[in-house]
Amino acid sequence: MNITLRTSALALAVSAGWAMPAHAADAASVQEELAAMRAQMQAMAQRIDTLEGELAEANAKADTASQAAQVAAQTATEAKATAEKAPPVQVAFKGAPEFSGEGGWRFKPRGRVQLDAGGINAPSGLSGSGNDRLGVGTELRRAWIGFEGAMPGGVGYRVDVSVGGSSVSLADAFVSYKAGRHVTLKLGNQKPFTGLEDLTANLYTSFTERSAVSEAFGFERRLGLSAQYTSGDVIVQGGVFSDNLSTISADTAKVWSVDGRVVFAPKLGSSTLHLGGSAHYKELGGSVVSSRYRARPFLHSTDLRLVDTGTLAADSETQLMLEGAWISGRFHASAESRWMKVSRPGVANSTFTGGYGEVGYLLTDDTTAYSGGVFKRIKPRHGLDKGGMGAVQVNARYDWVDLVDGGIMGGRQKTAGLSLVWIPVSNLRLLVNYGHSWVDDAAVTADGDGSYGIDSMGMRAQIDF
Repeated sequence: MNITLRTSALALAVSAGWAMPAHAADAASVQEELAAMRAQMQAMAQRIDTLEGELAEANAKADTASQAAQVAAQTATEAKATAEKAPPVQVAFKGAPEFSGEGGWRFKPRGRVQLDAGGINAPSGLSGSGNDRLGVGTELRRAWIGFEGAMPGGVGYRVDVSVGGSSVSLADAFVSYKAGRHVTLKLGNQKPFTGLEDLTANLYTSFTERSAVSEAFGFERRLGLSAQYTSGDVIVQGGVFSDNLSTISADTAKVWSVDGRVVFAPKLGSSTLHLGGSAHYKELGGSVVSSRYRARPFLHSTDLRLVDTGTLAADSETQLMLEGAWISGRFHASAESRWMKVSRPGVANSTFTGGYGEVGYLLTDDTTAYSGGVFKRIKPRHGLDKGGMGAVQVNARYDWVDLVDGGIMGGRQKTAGLSLVWIPVSNLRLLVNYGHSWVDDAAVTADGDGSYGIDSMGMRAQIDF
């Protein structure tokens, strides 16, 4: 730009000089004018240099300002992203606060309280002061407190402590590991895949107690290592287990078992069909090899067992179970049948049987919850918290247990029951049920007769988190 201006100015000056007529001035005046013009041109050149410096300085300032603006915009964007980013710990309320963080961390306290009241009416003259152990009673059926959660890497855990009654004991106490998309391993105190009804949490059962066969066959949590494979409609479960935590520390505890279960649960339209079966082999061991099978009459409020084999010499148990269910909207039906062969050294083996059939229907606009091979929590669509009345369900069940075989006269018990369940909100459940039982060849007789009927009425108030 500087060279162009200077050339233009010189050209202008030369042109002006050439345009002057020769007679207008002599050589001296021409020289003076040329000198003046040179001075003017030098002044103009200096001015141009000054302007160019000022322009360069202005451009530099403009570049600096532009860079500062870009940095400010980037800083603002990052600040906005940081402000919108989720906090390092998130809290969700699922009956109790559930805390979750980055990387797969999760922690949630959990607990339950079940308060029962009920009455059992039986004929007079029960042997062994049986009538004194019946009648009306109340009990704190369960009071559990615990926690569950997860860690990075697919590790999970759960601990439940029973604090009801006069003792403290562990219920669930295990660590799990997600070994793949379909496989989960579990180590600790857990249920050994004993079937649909027993694996369904006691929070979600249709009656205050499970069927009599569940108690008679001694289903319980035991310490072991298990694996579960889940893919589509198929669930395969299996494990190796030792004794329960209350006896495992004893030197005579030598019990071990192998347990497995398979479930096929396809969706048929909006309904689900559940078909399953399980097999169990339990080796009894230790200095005292024995077992005992017995069941309460419908409620847990009494320790009296009307059917009872007494203590039997035994060295192993083999169980086979079949289970089925149909879940369709408000309706559900389920049934299980079980066979247990008790190997008794030196005498004939005994085979005991039992099972149940159940149907239920929700009177409100709610659906029966089922997933993972078990029944789950019913969540009212219009609970008290939403201005509604909650969920109401009616259920009917027939169950039986037969403890007579191979010279063992433990008795037979059959029970027909009805229940009404009200769920005002998801974590609160009120339940009332009635059952009539028929017993034959009972271990506890009524005036010498081993066949008679009894009536039971029970209620439960339950809250969990």
